[in-house]
Amino acid sequence: MNAEILAVGTELLLGQIVNTNAQFLASQLALYGIDVHYQGVVGDNPKRILEMLDIAAKRSDIILLTGGLGPTVDDLTRDMVAEHVGRQLAVDPALLQELQSFFQSRGRVMPPNNKKQALRIEGADVLPNPRGTAPGQYVHTNQTHYFLLPGPPTEMRPMFLESVVPFLQRLQGEETIYSKVLRMVGIGESAMEEQVRDILQAQTNPTIAPYASEGECSLRITAKAASMEAAKSLIEPCEQQLRERLGAYMYGMDDDTLAIAVGQLLMEKQQQMAVAESCTGGLLGMMMTEAPGSSRYFSGGCITYSNDLKRQLLSVSEDTLRIHGAVSPECAREMASGLHARTNADVCVSITGIAGPEGGSAEKPIGLVYIGLFYNGITNVRQLQLRGDRNQIRIRSAKQALEFVWHTLRSAEK
Repeated sequence: MNAEILAVGTELLLGQIVNTNAQFLASQLALYGIDVHYQGVVGDNPKRILEMLDIAAKRSDIILLTGGLGPTVDDLTRDMVAEHVGRQLAVDPALLQELQSFFQSRGRVMPPNNKKQALRIEGADVLPNPRGTAPGQYVHTNQTHYFLLPGPPTEMRPMFLESVVPFLQRLQGEETIYSKVLRMVGIGESAMEEQVRDILQAQTNPTIAPYASEGECSLRITAKAASMEAAKSLIEPCEQQLRERLGAYMYGMDDDTLAIAVGQLLMEKQQQMAVAESCTGGLLGMMMTEAPGSSRYFSGGCITYSNDLKRQLLSVSEDTLRIHGAVSPECAREMASGLHARTNADVCVSITGIAGPEGGSAEKPIGLVYIGLFYNGITNVRQLQLRGDRNQIRIRSAKQALEFVWHTLRSAEK
């Protein structure tokens, strides 16, 4: 079976809200062997919603709609699906009672327009929503399955898992799709692809897809089989082949981040890390602290944006700043070693550079970044010349710093 995901809401078209629902639904549908061939976004317009539904019904077995189930006049999903399938809408007394109870339990009187949310499409199954006022609905007609889901992810996701999944399991049977993502750093996408080109060209089931993101790249292995266990068995030999070729660059899998991989190495060594940042403004520290339990290996850091703080907190010398400048290998080296003197952390990382869009020169162009790394009594410096806008340069600087630490800690194991 194949599915189509339609998000309803003008706010999505305007970019005011990011459509995270589509990503969640696509990944979940894959677990049940359901291919997503199309995704779409449509505004709060009756004509365009009907057009999208008519097109989707001709090419998809399952249509999942998110959004447009609220109480206001621009919440049109129920009405348009009812018109599309040629069925009536009527107030469901049980739904109306649930809505009234929802407001009463919160000491409020239900506004009259919320009664709209008690409208049920003729013949539809209600999908309960204990977390909000917008119940979902399931409609089956003309060999097409329609699931109407609320827009807020905190309501949509549990409704899908609790109410939609049982329908999908009955519709699809046992076939499933399973994916594993192998994450790499220190190698570009083209070089990665070149090293495994013969494996990519020979792929059937499982399939392998290369991806690139800021400062790293990955390979997604996807297998389709009668069961989860069978799909995993198909992936195992393929994964082993890829690890043999690219293991030196592979830091993790699936939802792992480079910061988590660095944290795991630090925990294994029972060591602490600290950071001193200039152009990244605390971004590296934020990445390191996103993982729960990071206090076990991350001491903290400082944002020494000004030269005064570089001198006061990190003991960067006046001569270094005067002769070489804040963006220099000398300054990065002194920032890292000064941080160690201040914190006594095992791993001390410094970042200083020019993120732009101002401040560059012929000698020191925008994107010039130096990373200092103190480890085992030695301070090394890496020079980068990065491309991109200010935000990209900052992200890439922090990612490169993490890769520098990851590579150094891994090399120390050998």
